[in-house]
Amino acid sequence: MKQVVQSYKTGEVALRDVPVPQCGTKRILVRNQHSLISLGTERSTIELGRKSLLGKAAARPDLVRRAWDKAKKEGLLKTWQEAMGRLDTPTPLGYSGAGVVEQCGLAATEFSPGDRVACVGQGFASHADFVAIPVNLACKIPKEVSSEEAAFGMLGIIALHGIRSANLTFGSRIVVMGLGLLGLLTIQMLRAYGCEVIAIDPAQDKADLARRLGFAHITTDSAELDTLCNHVTGGVGADAVIITASTKDRGPVDQAVQLSRPKGRIVVVGVADIHPDRNELWQKEVDLVVSKAAGPGSVDPVYEIEGVDLPIGEVRWTQKRNLQEFLRLVADKKVDVQSLITHRFDIAQAESVYTQFVAGELVQPIGVLLTYPDQALIERHLPITSVLANKKSPSASVSVGVIGAGLFGKALLLPALQSQTDVALHTLVTGSGASVEHSARKFGFANQATESSAVWQNPEIDAVVGLTPHSNHAKLVSQAIEHGKALFLEKPLCTTEDELAQLREQAAAAEALPIIFVGHNRRYSPHTVQMLKWLATRQAPLVLQMRINTGFVPASHWVHSEDEGRSRVVGEMSHFIDLIQCLARASIVRVAAERISGDNSSTVNNDNIALSFKLDDGSVGSMIYSASGDKAYSREMTEMFFDGKTIVSRDFRVSELHKGGKTETFKTSSQEMGYAQELKAFVDCVRGRTVADVSTTEMFSTMDVIFAIEYALATGQSVSPSATRVMSA
Repeated sequence: MKQVVQSYKTGEVALRDVPVPQCGTKRILVRNQHSLISLGTERSTIELGRKSLLGKAAARPDLVRRAWDKAKKEGLLKTWQEAMGRLDTPTPLGYSGAGVVEQCGLAATEFSPGDRVACVGQGFASHADFVAIPVNLACKIPKEVSSEEAAFGMLGIIALHGIRSANLTFGSRIVVMGLGLLGLLTIQMLRAYGCEVIAIDPAQDKADLARRLGFAHITTDSAELDTLCNHVTGGVGADAVIITASTKDRGPVDQAVQLSRPKGRIVVVGVADIHPDRNELWQKEVDLVVSKAAGPGSVDPVYEIEGVDLPIGEVRWTQKRNLQEFLRLVADKKVDVQSLITHRFDIAQAESVYTQFVAGELVQPIGVLLTYPDQALIERHLPITSVLANKKSPSASVSVGVIGAGLFGKALLLPALQSQTDVALHTLVTGSGASVEHSARKFGFANQATESSAVWQNPEIDAVVGLTPHSNHAKLVSQAIEHGKALFLEKPLCTTEDELAQLREQAAAAEALPIIFVGHNRRYSPHTVQMLKWLATRQAPLVLQMRINTGFVPASHWVHSEDEGRSRVVGEMSHFIDLIQCLARASIVRVAAERISGDNSSTVNNDNIALSFKLDDGSVGSMIYSASGDKAYSREMTEMFFDGKTIVSRDFRVSELHKGGKTETFKTSSQEMGYAQELKAFVDCVRGRTVADVSTTEMFSTMDVIFAIEYALATGQSVSPSATRVMSA
């Protein structure tokens, strides 16, 4: 299919051939008929993308500060790689369209194939032949409304939420500043709800269009706006001023204060410099509000992605209910959308359209629509033809398919995989067509796909690398066992005890198990290798202490979601359990753990724990895992005491052996976490050069320890990992 994407790194806008996205359980697959170019939003996105690195830094100094703190802790090279990975992520353009449902997810029961639907949402309702839309970002189109009109949905509900933010009543007198698409929709809705409108735009053509729509109090002159407002309101002032313009000037906000009545309200829907004079605001007690997107639920992943609606008794006008109301207004002829359409282009013309748009060569654009042919095929496997593919050769004897390519994978693991001389990159699979096409070209894959069967069912592929969200990990392990393909899986192995039990059963029933690596990369770090050399002659049990300053992650983040990440204990701590067992060359047989009793919001209780453990060789240890510290401070430290010696390792940059009053030091120029070494070990195992360091049974046992920690936290008692299987049965 065709899709319009922008490179945030270069600002280039391109029309790409990408695979059709998967539908998803709580989504619908929609064949686009029309999508609307949002002139203001998309122009600002493109202009930011075209800035130099210094320009981008100047525009987002907050991100620069965070990157600098990260560099001090984890090294400049790693931080630079991650930052470049973020910049190199393609941005799908568009967030408003309409079309026909082709497929429905199993939980998307309010829709059926063939339904006409309006679609909204950044990253969802894109300029593409097909889009996968979460159920709360789509609604059926009334029969009186065309798909062209419904394609204005996102702009309509942004305008509608701006009106709601003004807290108006019938007969209110409102000033609207800016008569672009948002402004023209806003004034029509205000009239539909019984409000008197005064409006301004410096462009004569837009003012004339507003007059043709039946509005009398329209001007292009800011001085005349004062006179109009004074006349219409009887000298009292406007009940509200809604700013739909996009400007870097503070003039609109300053004038809005002057135009407002005492205790009036200013709502910024567009973009303006918000630095009003405090005394002016104080004199009138004017409220100043910035309207957020399209209503409650906007940019909330629980609402938008997981499809959890907000109760109507608590929240009357959500994003979706605003969309339904906008379509009702169009159906009832209260809002005229057809008069706002100034340009129509076929999707095949998209690149030239954007070139004209950015250059200012489109003549008086307001409503610019892209139209789509109805013969596009649903294709989810496509070759990469624009790059020289990484072909399999005798020296590159392992053909690899990769499932998933998030920021972490693109910044660290995929470059490390690409650098392996024994690997041919066969197929990359992600859920997003734009993302998979870009990453497949960048890293030299021969093929791109949006469904995992392209990897599992292809006999040419020897091994699979899984970089998906945590909730999908158990499925990947199950498929690896079922298809007999080697699997490298980012941690954790699974997220629930039920999944672990099912994997154990499947592994026990299998005639032979494939090679399975879980991404516990720390055991492959040069620092771990050095520490194991220092530990090689150990005679007595270890006393081991580990501290992880992991950094705060909000309670709303997906890693804490029961359906997605479950917790950071499950999602992240297996890294450290594996490292402890690797260093001690022993297994943890008992754990005790306590968490803080905080507010579970500003400090997430389960992210701040003290853990003690006993190993089967007699060693003991403790772990402090905290998300309450300074992110710029050292992240990880390990200390081991044994045989009159001490080993200290800090952040996989400096490791020391203290012995007999002398210190032996091992340093690396930057953080060495073992990513490349782990992938090499995996490839060597697939080629038959070596055997895996960790057996499948040991991987299962590591997850037993993780679930034992959860039980210990819940009960306040010491727990044996083997006992958790009995408790969960």
